[in-house]
Amino acid sequence: MQHAVRLPLTAASTGTQWFLTPRQCLVAAVVTSTLLAGCASRNERAPVTDLSSSSAAGSVSSATGTYVVRPGDTLYKIAQAHGMDVNSLIQLNQITDPSMLRVGQTLRLDGNTSMAAVNTRPAGSGSTQTSPVSPATPVKTETPVSAPRASDAALIAWGWPASGKIIQGFNASTKGIDIEGKVGDPVVAAADGKIMYAGNGVRGLGSMVLVGHSNGFITAYAHNSVLHVKTGQQVKKGQRIADLGQSDTTSPRLHFEIRRSGTPVNPISYLPTR
Repeated sequence: MQHAVRLPLTAASTGTQWFLTPRQCLVAAVVTSTLLAGCASRNERAPVTDLSSSSAAGSVSSATGTYVVRPGDTLYKIAQAHGMDVNSLIQLNQITDPSMLRVGQTLRLDGNTSMAAVNTRPAGSGSTQTSPVSPATPVKTETPVSAPRASDAALIAWGWPASGKIIQGFNASTKGIDIEGKVGDPVVAAADGKIMYAGNGVRGLGSMVLVGHSNGFITAYAHNSVLHVKTGQQVKKGQRIADLGQSDTTSPRLHFEIRRSGTPVNPISYLPTR
């Protein structure tokens, strides 16, 4: 999400790390997630500040069929600029956390380019690699859900994405929270925004949705059973975007993450008290 399209996707329920160290964890999983597996340093992530559909202006090599990620790029924007479906771009590049891209990362634009010929790390970056994530085990004790209010929480009018109780809290490995529920329960957008990714291309996160918001925020919703939105669609706070599910997890739940400029933050510090 790698750049800040990064998603998602470390899914709390899967314990994936988001937006850098892609957790096969919230595809391009813009996703997510993988909700998302490693975390790159903040200066390696490119904040998702431009969610428009304008053409991506990165460096394209027609000879090699590759594209070098530039600041402000998103998977959706790159795919649209090159006449591709975002899911195809994610699968072609074996992206495990669609919520995070890295400036300088090289992406394949066609199936004729071998992965060996693509440098997947920005120049000067370390040898961080992604690794498969295993499904999270059921939480047997209730996790504390209190947290100080974030100083920037008022920048967006937030709402809860699901009505169940929290069964997994935020920490350095989960990168988000897990909300209990029943298969088919509504999952709604936590704030107004634009769908950056909607699909099931990220292993360990199931069917996932990534939503880009103003002020550099991204939210990720993983383990859904049914998706009701498509990439590029505008959504409103409280709008149903998916049905809660049990995809790639051990029990019905929603894995939910909030990221600010690519950095995972505790959702409890932003969501209203209930």
